[in-house]
Amino acid sequence: MPQPCSTHAHSTASSAPRTRTVISSLCTHARPSPFSSAARLHRCCANNSRYINNDWILSGRTSYICGSFLRQVPMDPVGIQLGTGNLWSCLVNLLSKDPKWLSDKMSFFFPNMDLGSQNEVSDPEQRVILQLRELHSQGLDTWQSFIYCVCMELDVPLDLEVPLLSIWGSEDGKGSPSRLGGSEESQTESQLHHGLKRPHQSYESSPRRKQSRKQQLELAKKYLQLLRTSAQQRYGDRLSGSEQPLASHQPYIPPILQWTRATVPLDTQQGAVMGDIKAEDGTDVNIWDLFNPRTKKGPRVTVLLGTAGMGKTMLAHRLCQKWAEGQLEHFQALFLFEFRQLNLLTSFLTLPQLLFDLYLSPESGPDAVFQYLTDNAERVLLVFDGLDEALQPCSGGDTGGLEGLGPALSLFSGLCDGTLLPGCRVMATSRPGKLPPCLPAEAAMVQMWGFDSPRVEEYVSHFFSAQPSQEGALAELRVNRRLRSMCTVPALCRIACLCLRRLLPARAQGQSVALLPTVTQLYMQMVLGLSPHGCLPTTTLLGLGEVARRGLETGKVVFYARDIPPSVMAFGAAHSLLSSFCVYTGPGHLQTGYAFTHLSLQEFFAALYLMGSPEVDKDNLAHHVTLNSRWVLRTKARVGLSDHLPTFLAGLASRACRPFLGQLAGRGEAWVGARQAAVVQVLRKLATRKLTGPKVIELCRCVDETQEPELVRLAAQSLRYELSFHNFPLTRADLTSLTNVLQRREGPIHLDFEGCPLEPHCPEALVGCGQVEHLSFKSRKCGDAFAEALSRSLQTMGRLQKLGLAGSKITAQGIRHLVKALPFCPQLEEVSFQDNQLKDQEVLNVAEVLPCLPRLRRLDLSGNNVSVSTLLCLAKVAVSCPTVRTLQVREADLIFLLSPRAETAVELQRAPDLQESDSQRKGAQSRSLTLRLQKCQLQVHDAEALIALLLGGPCLEEVDLSGNQLEDEGCRLMAEAALQLRITRKLDLSDNGLSVAGLRCVLSTLSTCRTLAELHISLLDKAVVLTFAQKTEEQEGPQKSLVSQMPSELPLSSHRIRLTRCGFQARHLQQLCKALEGSCHLGHLCHLQLDFSGNALGDEGAALLARLLPGLGALQSLDLSGNGFSLDAVLALARCFSALQWLFHLDVSLDSQRVLLTGARRGRDIRAGGFLPDIPAGAEFSGSGQRCAPRSFCLRECQLEPLSLTRLCATLEQCPGPLAVQLSSAVLSDQSLETLLHCLPRLRHLSLLQLSETGLSAKSPFLLADVFSLCPWVQKLDLRSLRHATLHFTSSREREGVCCGFTGCGLSREHVASLCRLLSKCDDLSQLDLSANLLGDDGLRCLLECLPQVPVSGSLDLSHNSISQESALRLVETLPACPRVREASVNLGSEQSCRIHFSKQEEAGKTLRLSECSFGPEHVPRLATGLSQSLQLTELALTRCCLDQKQLMVLLSLLRRPAGQLCLRVEEPWVGRARVLALLEVCTQASGNITEISISGTQQQLCVQLGFPHQEENPEAVALRLAHCDLGTHHSLLARQLTETCARLRQLSLSQVSLCDDDDASVLLLRSLLLSLSELKKFRLTSSCVNTKGLTHLASGLSRCHHLEELDLSNNQFFEEGTKALLQALEGKRSLKTLDLSHLPLGGSALAMLTQGLSHMTLLQRLRLSRNSIGDLGCCHLSEALRTATSLEELGLSHNQIGDAGAQHLAAILPGLPELRKIDLSANDIGPAGGVQLAKSLTLCRHLEELMLGRNALGDPTALGLAQELPQHLRVLHLPSCHLGPEGALSLGQALDGCPHLEEISLAENSLAEGVPHFCKGLPLLRQMDLVSCKIDNQTAKLLAASFLLCPALEVILLSWNLLGDEAAAELARVLPQMGRLKRVDLEKNQITARGAWLLVEGLAQGSGIQVIRLWNNPIPADVAQCLRSQEPRLDFAFFDKAPQNT
Repeated sequence: MPQPCSTHAHSTASSAPRTRTVISSLCTHARPSPFSSAARLHRCCANNSRYINNDWILSGRTSYICGSFLRQVPMDPVGIQLGTGNLWSCLVNLLSKDPKWLSDKMSFFFPNMDLGSQNEVSDPEQRVILQLRELHSQGLDTWQSFIYCVCMELDVPLDLEVPLLSIWGSEDGKGSPSRLGGSEESQTESQLHHGLKRPHQSYESSPRRKQSRKQQLELAKKYLQLLRTSAQQRYGDRLSGSEQPLASHQPYIPPILQWTRATVPLDTQQGAVMGDIKAEDGTDVNIWDLFNPRTKKGPRVTVLLGTAGMGKTMLAHRLCQKWAEGQLEHFQALFLFEFRQLNLLTSFLTLPQLLFDLYLSPESGPDAVFQYLTDNAERVLLVFDGLDEALQPCSGGDTGGLEGLGPALSLFSGLCDGTLLPGCRVMATSRPGKLPPCLPAEAAMVQMWGFDSPRVEEYVSHFFSAQPSQEGALAELRVNRRLRSMCTVPALCRIACLCLRRLLPARAQGQSVALLPTVTQLYMQMVLGLSPHGCLPTTTLLGLGEVARRGLETGKVVFYARDIPPSVMAFGAAHSLLSSFCVYTGPGHLQTGYAFTHLSLQEFFAALYLMGSPEVDKDNLAHHVTLNSRWVLRTKARVGLSDHLPTFLAGLASRACRPFLGQLAGRGEAWVGARQAAVVQVLRKLATRKLTGPKVIELCRCVDETQEPELVRLAAQSLRYELSFHNFPLTRADLTSLTNVLQRREGPIHLDFEGCPLEPHCPEALVGCGQVEHLSFKSRKCGDAFAEALSRSLQTMGRLQKLGLAGSKITAQGIRHLVKALPFCPQLEEVSFQDNQLKDQEVLNVAEVLPCLPRLRRLDLSGNNVSVSTLLCLAKVAVSCPTVRTLQVREADLIFLLSPRAETAVELQRAPDLQESDSQRKGAQSRSLTLRLQKCQLQVHDAEALIALLLGGPCLEEVDLSGNQLEDEGCRLMAEAALQLRITRKLDLSDNGLSVAGLRCVLSTLSTCRTLAELHISLLDKAVVLTFAQKTEEQEGPQKSLVSQMPSELPLSSHRIRLTRCGFQARHLQQLCKALEGSCHLGHLCHLQLDFSGNALGDEGAALLARLLPGLGALQSLDLSGNGFSLDAVLALARCFSALQWLFHLDVSLDSQRVLLTGARRGRDIRAGGFLPDIPAGAEFSGSGQRCAPRSFCLRECQLEPLSLTRLCATLEQCPGPLAVQLSSAVLSDQSLETLLHCLPRLRHLSLLQLSETGLSAKSPFLLADVFSLCPWVQKLDLRSLRHATLHFTSSREREGVCCGFTGCGLSREHVASLCRLLSKCDDLSQLDLSANLLGDDGLRCLLECLPQVPVSGSLDLSHNSISQESALRLVETLPACPRVREASVNLGSEQSCRIHFSKQEEAGKTLRLSECSFGPEHVPRLATGLSQSLQLTELALTRCCLDQKQLMVLLSLLRRPAGQLCLRVEEPWVGRARVLALLEVCTQASGNITEISISGTQQQLCVQLGFPHQEENPEAVALRLAHCDLGTHHSLLARQLTETCARLRQLSLSQVSLCDDDDASVLLLRSLLLSLSELKKFRLTSSCVNTKGLTHLASGLSRCHHLEELDLSNNQFFEEGTKALLQALEGKRSLKTLDLSHLPLGGSALAMLTQGLSHMTLLQRLRLSRNSIGDLGCCHLSEALRTATSLEELGLSHNQIGDAGAQHLAAILPGLPELRKIDLSANDIGPAGGVQLAKSLTLCRHLEELMLGRNALGDPTALGLAQELPQHLRVLHLPSCHLGPEGALSLGQALDGCPHLEEISLAENSLAEGVPHFCKGLPLLRQMDLVSCKIDNQTAKLLAASFLLCPALEVILLSWNLLGDEAAAELARVLPQMGRLKRVDLEKNQITARGAWLLVEGLAQGSGIQVIRLWNNPIPADVAQCLRSQEPRLDFAFFDKAPQNT
């Protein structure tokens, strides 16, 4: 929004070249007409006052106010007649007495007319007549508007006002002035706007004449003078006229301007203002800062950016005024255009037409004038106002020649790119938005920011100058932050001053400002000022609002007379709410246009209409409440016309606006409140959404305008914790609204501003925003003024923890303010001044504030200008400041890292001047400092100064001086000073110009520095790094745990010297080894690691080194990779491998030149993986016991010939064992393999021979199979795919269970006999694996024939050998003939498996499992024949073998044996679908006696136990059993057949079946069957569906089964009636031993029946009543019934809501159950009281083996009671989630220690912490320990791991969901190799890092038999986890358990 004018410019023209804005402030006290609502309003307002002080004027785009005293014009009403003629005379007479008013109105209605010709008429009356003729010629609308103005603004007698309005002012008035004078020609001339400067004659149509050069210059000179005169008239005279009485009240205060982008610097300063001399940073500037003639190569195009109300248009007018006054003498011509009017052009223009027709036409010679302007284009300035309002997109094509026609924006594009008027200067003003692409990239961008606080006060001082209210106004502004923030917008500042001038005299101090809390209410007070006595012109205001609303909806900002009602036009003109201007739409086409004096004013009146008009419903009103985005590059090209409309609607929703709106709408408060509530409701919904940064600002603006506390609080609480604002401009008003909202927020918030153009003083808006924890600014436009404003806000942010001000332009001035403000933020943890313009002194000033920030953790000063001397000063600060831990400097980076201590702040506050207090000295001794000064150009003298500085400082953890210029001398000084400097971790001197001569000096430090752990020098890589070992005894106490060290740290006993890539040759070795020998024999380097990799030693060097190695003593490792070795060098090193005692591992990859010699180690070398450093040998698992360390020789990527192998084996013969040899070659010939195998007997210490990735021939399996005769101590032979061969050897000749495997070797039928002949020589073959070969059916047949020759005692695997049904049937036929075969399984599906299991001794029964064999009808007879002949086959399982019901019936009928038993299991999908009746019908076809029937619906399985021979039953007995049956004929026959077949049935089991879907036929058949089964012992009906009627039938059948021993009715869903029927069947079941009624509803009566039956079951051994809702009362009755069950061994009562009372009743009878072995009371409600009673009773149960009390709140008292005396036979103890604490767990652990029978313990989900049981005696049979979620930490894990060693049978350890870290992982890794039976360790959801996981890998490498270690959800990165799993597949990081299943 533009600026108010200066004292010389209170009245201004419009922004267009021919625009005039009426500056009239005269509003006379008149006698209004009763026919006009506006007139009636004026009459009402004039009752008590003779004058109306109406001085609201909005000029251009800015509001102006000026006052005037009104005059009354006396009239003679007697002489007035009502006729038109008399009316005309009276009007002329009236206006002749006020010619000034008429001239102003002529300027309004004819903004582009030159009135000088009319002023030349001497007769005043004739001049009035001419002016009235011009007005009438404009048409009826203009004439009516003029008449309204006359009646409203002049003192018109009532008798004259009535006829004026009735005849000429009404809409249908037909009267017209009859005495116009003159002829038609004069009328026509007036219609053509007589007085305009050639508007009707276009430049293109004017005649062109040739002029001489002199004439051209004269014409141009006249035009330029005319141009300047015109500018003086438009901008000079009106700005400097002294006749205005209130000119001094219209000051011009220049706003803040700031360069935002330019291709070359326009000046040394970055931000400046124009006009009066005021610079942002105090530097004097002038108008040349925008157009400096000295910058010849500067940008020709300047764009002035500013939000609405900042004064862009006013600045353009100011520029014209300065030029008219001669201050811009560089420019000869200046043209000002407005895009708002250029958009209305209806025809195309050339550039001359734009300049001459649209702006100012030369009097003559336009061609000559234009040619002159073209020749002197560099002295022409064109100003375009409102670029954001350009409608047409700028064409990217050629604009054409000079005569080419195009739209206005194309002309602008041509001017910008230089195709039109080359060399001219162009300036455009625009609101922020997406600018047209026609702007050149080098255009200078200038941001206009309005006022800061000093400018606001200066403006107010000028406005109220010489007025008594000046001090009051200033005082109001100073105390009211909200109003002061609004006044930073110049337009709002002007309105605020006008409001204060009206409000201050009538109110006490503070009351006036209270009426101006928001922008909307500021505008509302302005409207109220139009009617000082409270009588609003409601109809006119709503009419004006309707015009504004229609314009916004149609995108219209320019209106014509036909668009505005005359009364509204008169009101707008009277109060300067509307401006007029001439609209040029084409050659000869001119008309007057009208617009609101500012777009914001149009939006405000549109909002008034929407809120106050009854014609707008609430839905339409709510539709306009939206949030607009402000992103510059992502919005539409043109800025929206209704950007501020939602803000005004929100402001009008304030309660303070309710009376005003009620008066405006003429409605009550309820109606207004409902509309306001609709707006607030929309804002509530928007407040809860996830919004982008721009929309958050818009929401805050709207919410703040409402002044609704609840809405503000909702919006504040709904904001995200981290708010980011990126890449859109922000003003102080924006931040003020944000602050006002955040002040209602309860929690903290983070604010991040990045890339946002920021007003220099906008941080002042954050004052008092104490909720901010993180505040970050990143913008190149933040300078010293911004920093100063920010410093004032920081003093109020007591919770601020992070402050960032990066990428700014802060200098010394700004940093001083920030440094002073930082101590006011005591919670600061991070400060960043990165990438600013700070010099040495400023950086030091910031560093000096470090002691004043007690919680600071990071200070970033990167990207500033710092010298070497300043770096040393900063190092001194780091040394002296007790909280500094790290100083990081690398090129542009400069970072302080601090570790605040709790006592630091107290010490500084108590003694701030104390320089060397005791606490500081103590801190200097205890803390460690990291100093990194990388690439800082440090030289030798700087190193000396640095050493002197560091000597008196704290311990140094790391010193990094890499990338400097220290050279040999500097490196020597630093290396020698390393000991005195107390460096604990690393000294980096890389890239400092070290030479070979200097290398020896650095090596000499080994003899003096005993803490040196590693020295790494690489001359070619410019690396020099010294790593030190921490003194754990001095710094961290004795016995520091291994995992507390970082991976890069090494124990004191290990030292490493790496001399890699130094170009060493064999001739250098003698000197190097001599230098190393002195250090090696000092004794303090116990384990030295040498690295000579990447040099050029060659074979000569290897041979020499082999001779020198004994002199170096015991090394831990020697890396000789990359030295150009051949096989001869390997053999030389192999001789060392056999001779040196310390050398345990030699690893050589010849092609890749990897050669590594290492000493004894306890795990595999992970370094090959490349992701983790290795732990030295001897440090990983100390105390794990003495074990013989194996030796390994690995030779890869080498061509192995027979001679080479012979030499190698001869060398290895002397090597002590156990020895593992791994060889790898592309191809190994048969001759080489034979040579190797024949050498094996001489390698007596060999434990492993591995040929990996080695190509072997088809003959190799037979060569390897013969190894058992060559080398009797081979334990295992494994050959895979003719690429991998492994031979394991035993230490003695006694072998047990030799394993042999030839998988994927292409073996076929012809190979079987030869292979079996060779394998027959191995008399103790346990396992033979021939899977994945090509045997086929013939090979399997041949193998089965040869199988008796092969003494296999374990298993034979023939999977994936392409066998068919033929092999399956043959296996059935030949299985009895195979000796010692106990089980065979065949799967012909996707699994393709075939396995045969043997036993050492011949067994009677054999099992055959056939799966997915796809048997057809033709196979069934052969299968039956084979089964009939295989008498030793006792079990056959047919799984998904495509046997349907019919085929199964055929198989059962054909299966006949002379004697014996056969169990037939059939699993087919149809079994699960078939009814029980159908399955029983299948059973009737069996030829033998059925003794067991088992049906499982879910498992789709039918199991039948057959007995042979079939025994016929007496027909009379059958008839007797069937006498009671009442079945149909078919069912009767079926029942008879079933009774005959199942006469010997002992077990009937039905699971997951339905007995409800065949009209109870199945149930009746079962009832019949049960009634006939005299030998039935077991009946199971589980998880099935039976109705009540069916249960009655079943109960009837069961009642006759008197010999029943087991009854299982668990997991069914029966109703209580059916349950009762079943319970009745229990009567008389005295033989019952097992009863399972779990999940049955046992109510009161049902439980009574059960207890009655139990009292007679004296033989009962197992009672399971889980999930029966028994409760305390039921438990009481049940306990009484169990007193007679003295044989009871198992009692299950879990999940029954049994409490303490029930537990106490149960405890009373437990001692009377002497045979009790298992009791399960899990998941009940038993507390400590019941638990203690149970514990006492359970101690008396001497035979108790399994105790399950989990999921009860037993507490420590129960544990203490159990611990007093545990049953001596206890095997299983389950106490999970029992509220046990450390005390109870410890006592329980002590009691369990040494239990000889205990196999399983579960104490999961108890808060055990340090109370985890640990054992001293051990548990010899313990298999599983469950300690999930017990809060076990690292310390507790140490004792626990020691206890595991005392449990040798342990198989499963569950430790998931605890607090275990790397220390615990190390302890577990230590014990893993010693736990031979351990299969599974669960460590899910702990705190184990990659370090701990790697330690576990090391432990597994010791030879553990663990199958899986679960590590899911530990803090291990995915890539590291993947690498770890590639090293050790037994580590499982997946969510789902992938543990291998036990077979």
